[in-house]
Amino acid sequence: MTIDDKISTELQAAKAYVNEVYEAVKKRNPNESEFHQAVKECFDSLVPIFAKYPKYIEHNILERIAEPERMITFRVPWVDDQGKVRVNRGFRVQFNSAIGPYKGGIRFHPSVNASIIKFLGFEQLFKNSLTGLPIGGGKGGSDFDPKDKSDGEIMRFTQSFMTELYRHIGPDVDVPAGDIGVGAREIGYMFGQYKRIRGAYEAGVLTGKAPIYGGSPARPEATGYGTVYFVQEMLADKGLSFKGSTVVVSGSGNVSIYAIEKATQLGAKVVACSDSNGYVYDRNGINLETVKRLKEVERVRISEYVKEHPGAEYYEGCSSIWTIPCDIALPCATQNEIDDQAAKALVENGVKAIGEGANMPSTLEAIDIFLENKVLFGPAKAANAGGVAVSSLEMSQNSMRLSWTFEEVDEKLHSIMKNIYRNSVKAADEFGYPDNLVVGANIAGFTKVADAMIAQGVI
Repeated sequence: MTIDDKISTELQAAKAYVNEVYEAVKKRNPNESEFHQAVKECFDSLVPIFAKYPKYIEHNILERIAEPERMITFRVPWVDDQGKVRVNRGFRVQFNSAIGPYKGGIRFHPSVNASIIKFLGFEQLFKNSLTGLPIGGGKGGSDFDPKDKSDGEIMRFTQSFMTELYRHIGPDVDVPAGDIGVGAREIGYMFGQYKRIRGAYEAGVLTGKAPIYGGSPARPEATGYGTVYFVQEMLADKGLSFKGSTVVVSGSGNVSIYAIEKATQLGAKVVACSDSNGYVYDRNGINLETVKRLKEVERVRISEYVKEHPGAEYYEGCSSIWTIPCDIALPCATQNEIDDQAAKALVENGVKAIGEGANMPSTLEAIDIFLENKVLFGPAKAANAGGVAVSSLEMSQNSMRLSWTFEEVDEKLHSIMKNIYRNSVKAADEFGYPDNLVVGANIAGFTKVADAMIAQGVI
C-alpha cells in the first residue's frame, strides 16, 4: 500500500464516519432544517482532522458534540396593553460546557423554534472556542415579536421570560446576552428581574448590559466592528483593503450599524442596508446618523430613510439587495439571506470578499459558489465572533469589579479578531485547504473543544 493509498483509505473512513453521524443527527432531530444545515456545514469541514487524528473517532466526539447537554423549553405568559393574556414559548439550549460556562445570546423573533435555537447554539460552540476565551456554547430565545410592542409590553414579557429562565443561568453556569430583537432595553429588564428574584447583584449573569450597571464599553459595536476587523485581515493578505471599496451591508440593526460605521472609518463607501421589509440604496453613501436615529431611537422602518435623502432609492423585499454591484458584501441580517442565486449575482458583479456578520447568512450552495469562484469568504463563526468575545471581556470586568475604557476593549477586540483569522488560516493550511476559511475555522474551533471533552472523560 502506498502513502497515497493510505491517505485515501483514511479519508474514506473519515467520510464514512462523518456521514454516519450526520444521518443519525438528522434522524434524531427530524424536521429541523436549520440545525441540519449547520451540522452538515461543520461536519463536512472536519473530515480532514478525523482522517489525520483517528482518536476523535475512537472517542466518538462528533456524535457527542452534536447533542446538546441540555435543551430547555418553557411557557412565557404575559399581559398586553389591552389586558389580554398572551402566551409565547421560550427556549434555552446549553450545548457544551467543556471549556467554560454556556455563553450565547437570546433572540426574540417569530421565527424562533427548536431548530433555530439548536443551530445557533451549535454554531456558538465553535465561535466561542475560536475567541480563545473560556466560554462554552449556548443560545436561547422566544417566538415573541418585539416589533410594534410598547415599552410596557416589552417589560412584562421579558420579566415573565426571566422568571422561568433564571433557574437555569448564573455567572458560572450560563451567561446569556442579546441577539435579534434583544438589545440594551430588553437586557436591562431581564437583569432587573433576575436581580429581584435572586436578591443579589450578580453582574456577570448577563452581558450586553449598559455600562452604568456593569456593561462593557464597545459591546454594542463589537459584532459589527469585529466582522470588519476580520475582513480587513482577509483583504490585507491579498493586498486589498476597505479604502475606496464599495460595500453592501444587509440589515440595519446593531451588527449592521456598526459594520457600516467601521467600514466607513476605514475608507469604504457603504451604499445599501435593509430591514425585514426592504432595502435602501444610496449611491452617495449611506448616512449612518439617519439610520441610527430611525432604527435605534424612532424604531421605524428603513423606508423612512428616503424621505430625508431624496437621492436614495427604496425597494420592497430584501433579496435583490445582493444584485447591487459591490466589492465587499457584509450580510448582517439573518440566516440564509444569501442563496445560490444571490451568490451568483454577487460573483457576476465582481464581489471580492464576503464577511458574514449574521449567523449562517449564506446557504451551503452559496458558500460553494463563493469558494469555487475564489471569493474571499469569512464564515460567520469566525467573522462575527467579536460580539461574544467582548461579552466574555465583560464577564472578566464583572468578575474583577472594574471597567476598561472603550479604547482598551476595542484594542483587545481587534487583537482577538486577528488571532481568529490567523488560527483559521493556519488550520486550513495545515490540512491542505489554503484560502478555505470554512474548513480552517471549523477545525480550529473544534480541536479545542474536542480535546477538552476527551480530557474530562465520558460526560
